[in-house]
Amino acid sequence: MKKSDFFYDLPPELIAQTPVEPRDSSRLLAMEKNSGKIEHRTFRDILDFLREGDCLILNNTRVLPARMYGERVDTGAVVEFLLLSQKSADTWEVITGPGKKARVGHKFTFAGGLMTAEIVEVLDDGNRIAKFGFEGNFFEVIDKIGEMPLPHYITEKLEDKERYQTVYAKEQGSAAAPTAGLHFTDDLLERIRAKGVKIGFVTLHVGLGTFRPVKADNIEDHHMHSEHYHLPAETADLINETKKNGGRVFAVGTTCCRTLESVANFRGGIQEDDGWTDIFIYPGYEFKCIDCLITNFHLPESTLIMLVSAFCGYENTMNAYRIAVEEKYRFFSFGDSMVIFKE
Repeated sequence: MKKSDFFYDLPPELIAQTPVEPRDSSRLLAMEKNSGKIEHRTFRDILDFLREGDCLILNNTRVLPARMYGERVDTGAVVEFLLLSQKSADTWEVITGPGKKARVGHKFTFAGGLMTAEIVEVLDDGNRIAKFGFEGNFFEVIDKIGEMPLPHYITEKLEDKERYQTVYAKEQGSAAAPTAGLHFTDDLLERIRAKGVKIGFVTLHVGLGTFRPVKADNIEDHHMHSEHYHLPAETADLINETKKNGGRVFAVGTTCCRTLESVANFRGGIQEDDGWTDIFIYPGYEFKCIDCLITNFHLPESTLIMLVSAFCGYENTMNAYRIAVEEKYRFFSFGDSMVIFKE
């Protein structure tokens, strides 16, 4: 298939710039996986699509306020740092802008000296390795001085950092939010549990590669970025028990989907695992674990709309997106939601 097969026209005004309040008041497009039949609901109605004996799998990664602005010690030039992945206690891979002002040996200071950094290596792709100096806990300092790394299509300033976190965010390490989970509230999760639906967690730290465009015309030539995941034993046990008893596995978001499909085997079983995945799911992929998917509306020609197309069919997906545009759903990270379920 070609990248252009996954293009759709999206009026700019449908790109959500701010989150809705309360979280679970966002709209929900519900589509039956096999028939493609569509209903228009509100996200808190997700209860109607869950049954006793099902399980709901959430990604509990927590987004770092990973964008920082520092001054070069010798020139005073302002340089943006974007934290990508931690290499050791005080060393990170970062993107810097402008890059020419961040060469090996250059030193920087942040927030009047709360943190310092020195560039120790320039990688082949232009990213940098930076060694940071700070007192106390690195993540506590970052929380004070950093900004949320919102996607480029969000131009309004986010007033409350926590609105780019899920209510169950726990494990520090993402460069972007697993946005399908932003619609859940603590109360809604309690109501889901009360219905007899078990909830399990995985961790996949979302990388900025999730926003990188597909450049290859033939999608099979695209290479995914790699992201770190952890699937704990209790979640593996929950999924296996759910499958054994005839329940359905709901993956909340493409990150959960990619984690589960990376670990599952073709017999449908799953086990505790910790590692890196660069799995690329596009039409023709044979799903091994998930039965239902909760997800947001994704960018045209992105790997994420390709994943959705693999799950519920190309025609169903593109029809759902066409209807979502006609019905003026809100798109992307702070936008509305979609549940793809099978009876």
